[in-house]
Amino acid sequence: MRLERDGAQLFPEAACGDLAALRAVLGRMPADHAGLRLNGIAALSPFLSAGGSIGSVAAGHLGRASRPVRAILFDKSPAMNWALGWHQDRTICVAERRDVPGFGPWTVKRGMHHVAPPPSLLAGMVTLRVHLDDVPETNAPLLVAPGSHRLGKLLEADIAGVVKACGIRACLADAGDVWLYSTPILHASDAATHPGRRRVLQVDYAAVDLPGGLQWLGV
Repeated sequence: MRLERDGAQLFPEAACGDLAALRAVLGRMPADHAGLRLNGIAALSPFLSAGGSIGSVAAGHLGRASRPVRAILFDKSPAMNWALGWHQDRTICVAERRDVPGFGPWTVKRGMHHVAPPPSLLAGMVTLRVHLDDVPETNAPLLVAPGSHRLGKLLEADIAGVVKACGIRACLADAGDVWLYSTPILHASDAATHPGRRRVLQVDYAAVDLPGGLQWLGV
């Protein structure tokens, strides 16, 4: 798959050189969360900046102005093996709430302010998934609907039909691989059929400032 056409693209071994260091940094995080939102972890900055092994993948598509604006650590295991239905990522994380036309509704997750921005802003963002473990077909790979990133904000009632029309591709990965996808793409994840450790660092990137005094929270 290619990002421009399909909305997703694999970058094999992009993080392999830093895999041990990433595992060490993220190994200090609590392991009892399905999705742990990360903020203020300075040790991640060298990897996530535009010149780092991870950030350079985003910069190759958004330009040198790209920066990490949200990060989540997913940690599936035999003890925590969940499924996630088809959906679009529709919110961003900001430093504080400011009411700006076109932004809303608001939520607070783990003490962080999240808001749904205009769909055009999400369309200009990319999301990276950095694989700390192997993800074969049996270990709950991300599923995407190729081409769905070009359809804008979808109604919940239309999602099943869009997935059927676009088809489904599984984003298999080896440890150290990085998947890049357009943030609005429809995606899902099944529970693993043969669950093993499946840690994924997911990072959203943007290359624009927010309007009306809103500020990205960042990573």
